[in-house]
Amino acid sequence: MQKARIKLASIDIDKLNTTCNYIKDIAEKTGVEIRGPIPLPTKRLRLTTRKSPVGRGTETWERYEMRVHKRLIDLGLDERALRLVMRIPVPEGLNIEIEMIDV
Repeated sequence: MQKARIKLASIDIDKLNTTCNYIKDIAEKTGVEIRGPIPLPTKRLRLTTRKSPVGRGTETWERYEMRVHKRLIDLGLDERALRLVMRIPVPEGLNIEIEMIDV
């Protein structure tokens, strides 16, 4: 049996969750088997810099962090459901990967 594995990644968790809910609604309407959304570990990208450009003055640091949230959805392979998933409006800053797997 084949399935479609959908991987979603974004720095904005609200966009990610709304897209996951949209995919879940499509699966419920078409009656396709769905597993997920499974939350994957959040990747944290950290950057620490000194505030002072020269080195004089107090030793103060600025800390920046960007979090990349990820979700995984396994969707039963149905042509109608897959077409509807392909037509999902993808918001800015959301990365979607769809691959076919054999189970």
